[in-house]
Amino acid sequence: MTTPKSAESPTGAPTLRVPVWVIIAIACTAQFVLVMNTTIVNVALPGIHEEFGLSVDGQQWVINGYLVTFGGFLLLASRAGDLFGQKRVFLTGLVIFTLAGLAGGLAQNSEWLLVARFVQGLGAAAMTPATISLIITSPMAAHHRTRALALWSAAASIGGAAGLVLGGVLTSALGWRYVLLINVPIGIVLFVVASISLLPAAAVSNWRRLDVPGAVTATLGVVALVYGLSAASSKGWGSANVIAALLAAVVLLTAFVVIETRTAAPLVPLSIFRHRPLTIANILFAGLGVTLTAVVYFLSLYEEQVLGYSAVRTGLSLVPMTVMTAIGAIASQRLVARFGPRLLLIVGSVVSAGGLAWLSRIPVHSDYAIYVLGPTLVAGAGMSLMFVPIVAAATIGIDHQHAGLASGLVNMSRQVGGAIGLALLVTVAATTATHTGLSAADGIVHGYRTVFVIIAAVSLVLTLVAALLPATPKSVPAQANPEQTNPQQSDPEQADPDRVAN
Repeated sequence: MTTPKSAESPTGAPTLRVPVWVIIAIACTAQFVLVMNTTIVNVALPGIHEEFGLSVDGQQWVINGYLVTFGGFLLLASRAGDLFGQKRVFLTGLVIFTLAGLAGGLAQNSEWLLVARFVQGLGAAAMTPATISLIITSPMAAHHRTRALALWSAAASIGGAAGLVLGGVLTSALGWRYVLLINVPIGIVLFVVASISLLPAAAVSNWRRLDVPGAVTATLGVVALVYGLSAASSKGWGSANVIAALLAAVVLLTAFVVIETRTAAPLVPLSIFRHRPLTIANILFAGLGVTLTAVVYFLSLYEEQVLGYSAVRTGLSLVPMTVMTAIGAIASQRLVARFGPRLLLIVGSVVSAGGLAWLSRIPVHSDYAIYVLGPTLVAGAGMSLMFVPIVAAATIGIDHQHAGLASGLVNMSRQVGGAIGLALLVTVAATTATHTGLSAADGIVHGYRTVFVIIAAVSLVLTLVAALLPATPKSVPAQANPEQTNPQQSDPEQADPDRVAN
């Protein structure tokens, strides 16, 4: 799977300068690092709290700051890659991501750290679309491309598990700062290799076709909403700050809708939501984002703050769930082709709800095998069955010009849904813990139990949502053609949203 080094093919079209495995390695490494950074800071939260005195509300922003800008600017970054070239946008995002990791690792106060995480999410958003585009657009045989996409998917799964383990090892051995500083050497090496290896793509530099106002109002609206929900636990729902934040969220998100209906090149043509399966898929992925983010977040705190686990032990204890999620996601590719998305989504959400209900029984003095390992394996198995069916449901019946947009939307829903859900659940856990009259440890556990009950209920609601999907033929492909699910392949300006199948 190599390509001779040359500037042009015999037909005059540009080809790779390096063996194609180098391009695949760049794409997979970048994807690994981006996913790793969604989990690596979880087990470092107690150390951050100890140094900066970060409140419960503040701790969740270390996670959410990354998720909000990651999800909020994902579609804008995809569009920017179309207009200015994937290499340029990827390298720019990589520089932002790496410098933000350095800034976060050197942070002298909590505000500095949180700003760094917001900026790091922006860099991640710029890098993400190019990781899949590099594989899709590189000249290689079809079976090599399929293998490369499988490696890319595996890199994402391994990144989540590696983040938990590496975060624990770095925090225990060197301190929490190194969970962010680790991105610096990786980023430098990746930048040098990518700069040499990637070919500049043709670009149409036309800022008027880039919906910056839409992306900014949407992202700031979500930030205001997350802040309002998370601040309610400490300031109260009637406080001026909370009310102002929630009102700002309404105004900004309304402005986003207005912008999308009036701009010539909308980030999200709203008429695409007339396609019912796509709308349902976005709801499902938002709910799944809530579940995944909250389980890792609250279990990490539970094990370190209540059970007294070390950071390394906490990271290792959550690896089985991530491995189960990866294995199930691979298996579901065949299952969805045989049974269709709807059945798999219903079964997956029911199984997930069962595992989460079991998890809600966690005691103050836990038996890991019974109260953590068992339920997380069950919940992970259920959630793993949902990833591929959601993407399939989002793209089935969508015309070719909208397939990339549909895929980008569900990925955005996962990130943003996780941020909003975590903010609300942190408030629920804190409020419940302080109004029980129990001891500190018992109150914390009671709050976490309540959270897991709510997440289990969310999974059951997802079952009902999944049932609204139309029945699809069993021959539906397990995974949409990557060339049709790449956000870069969609051009809202050239496509007619009204052509979307209903």
